[in-house]
Amino acid sequence: MIPEFLSHGAEAYGFRGEVWTSARVAAVIQEEFGIRYHKDHVRRLLQALHWTPQMPITRAVQRDEAAIVRWRQETWPHLRQQARREQRTLVLTDESGFYLLPGLVRTYAPEAQTPILREKLTRDHLSVMGALTPEGKVYTLVRQESLNGCHTVEFLLHLRRVAGPRLLVIWDGSPIHRRQEVQEFVDATQGRICVEALPAYAPDLNPWDEGGWHHLKHVEMRNLVCRDLEELHEQSHLAVARLRHKPHLIQSFFAQAGLILDKT
Repeated sequence: MIPEFLSHGAEAYGFRGEVWTSARVAAVIQEEFGIRYHKDHVRRLLQALHWTPQMPITRAVQRDEAAIVRWRQETWPHLRQQARREQRTLVLTDESGFYLLPGLVRTYAPEAQTPILREKLTRDHLSVMGALTPEGKVYTLVRQESLNGCHTVEFLLHLRRVAGPRLLVIWDGSPIHRRQEVQEFVDATQGRICVEALPAYAPDLNPWDEGGWHHLKHVEMRNLVCRDLEELHEQSHLAVARLRHKPHLIQSFFAQAGLILDKT
């Protein structure tokens, strides 16, 4: 009966935030059954019930879940068909920052002696604009400054040179995508570039969000500490080059986002 009680959510039992800890579950067991369990025993009970500690995924409360489901099930297949029918290269784009500070770092050290990494705190970073295709190709634009509408236009020009003259671009509602210069450029292509916006507050629809960027930062560049932006730029370039040799992995990012890649 415990999973049934927990399915109502932590806030239903007066806790703040929808997070279950062993101490909270112990309180629920005491409230529902009048039995007091130590939290360590609760962990064993949860393990027997195949409940495991996991890192939760955050989602904006403003999300329209129904619209997101429709986009996956209806809009995405329609865009795939449109790209094939009009002989366009379909690309999903996104932006991210790469900092000198490393991501997740692990190192061996004597027990109970946590190692200390001396690092220079800085906000210097690389701004990266990337594009993925369902065929498993990746394109990037890297700058040592914050991206703006002019960079968006520059990236679209780059995509037309390397990916194909006719594009179907899918991106989010970032301000740099909605700048006047971007709209004027797209209009000037006379239909050679079509733009489709993702639903609001739905980064999980973009294969970059929880796939591409995470892989580059925490797999290809894991445990990497760079001295300056030039070295970071070089290492990020090498990381992208390695990813380009793994088209099957890029396609798995689409699957992770729930975007089906049919073969028809």
